Amino acid sequence: MGVLDGVRVLDYGRFIAAPWCSALLADMGADVVRVEKREGGEDRWVQSVTDGGEGGTFLQCNRNKRSLTLDSTTDEGKQITRRLVATADIVVANMPAAGMRASGLDYATLRAIKPDIILASATAYGEGGPYSDRIGFDGAGQVMSGAVYRQGLPEQPIRTVVPYADFGTALTLTIGVMMALYHRARTGEGQHVEGALLPTAMMLSNAFLIERDLLGTEKPRMGNQGTSVAPCDLYRTADDGWVLLQIAGRPMFTRWCRLVGRPEFVDDPRFADDDLRWRNGAVLNEIMAQWCADKTRAEVMALLEAAKLPAAPMYSTQDVLEDEHVEAMGFLQRVPFPGAPHDVPIVGTPFRLSATPGEIRRRAPLLGEHTDEVLGEAGYTSTDIAGFRDRGVV
Repeated sequence: MGVLDGVRVLDYGRFIAAPWCSALLADMGADVVRVEKREGGEDRWVQSVTDGGEGGTFLQCNRNKRSLTLDSTTDEGKQITRRLVATADIVVANMPAAGMRASGLDYATLRAIKPDIILASATAYGEGGPYSDRIGFDGAGQVMSGAVYRQGLPEQPIRTVVPYADFGTALTLTIGVMMALYHRARTGEGQHVEGALLPTAMMLSNAFLIERDLLGTEKPRMGNQGTSVAPCDLYRTADDGWVLLQIAGRPMFTRWCRLVGRPEFVDDPRFADDDLRWRNGAVLNEIMAQWCADKTRAEVMALLEAAKLPAAPMYSTQDVLEDEHVEAMGFLQRVPFPGAPHDVPIVGTPFRLSATPGEIRRRAPLLGEHTDEVLGEAGYTSTDIAGFRDRGVV
């Protein structure tokens, strides 16, 4: 039995921030209905990996959901929306406030239909400021948070390829939804939960902002080197592999000095603390690079692990798929999907509960796969549904 069994979610989300939030709710047992346009939401077709055109991110972010197609701009579509909202506990959406109002998904409209409804909305910049009506994807949060200014090469800032602002917003939004459900259980009151890409990205890079504000300094972009400690970098090995090492604190540094044959560095005033080691990091990183250069990746990892130093091999995507720990832990679950060449490796729920764990119970839905089923549950007859379909409502 899932911890959210009996909770109904209407998901109007697209791409990542809202859909991944509702996917996590679905993992925990919630009944999530993805409501999308009759031709399909645009996020369904990005990064296509199946014969039908569904994309990799779509398959990840929409598992455990049912799909209802609906043209909510029509009068009948609006009536259907109201009936669905009346049976829902949570509405999840990501669009600017003006778009929410135009779609009848703003909190005031939803609360008039169902007073204890919880609205979870994700936007790029948050509501109430001069940028609130702008649209933006993950990269907007990254580049406006100050993080990209600090990462990359000296002559070239580099945005992170992984959409961390999107997925981070999904996680913060999910936390907010669970807090709202807890509040509703105690008071009977719903509320509006907001998440946004920019404050999420700022949360993740807040230390940079604090450092700049208090010290008035801006550290340079340094590739893969550490932002505040050393030795810290990606080091090439003799077999053209790469290993990440991150040394922080005197005990680790002492063990590293002994490992690489430089015990005199322990008491060298240039390396007395993390800040000084960072300032003199070129010396330490060069020594580590030379130490790795004549050893294979496996040899480097074995020596670093024996010395109890925090290191990890850089994996290719294929390495991840074949890793024995990933396999043993069940981090990826193979899920069949129509039109995929074989079962799809979908990441499981990224947290574990001992009594009520999340699970992938069903694959992501085909477009409109559950339209008749969802409308039937809402009280519409097969004749009603056939009429909606003839008139282009569903």
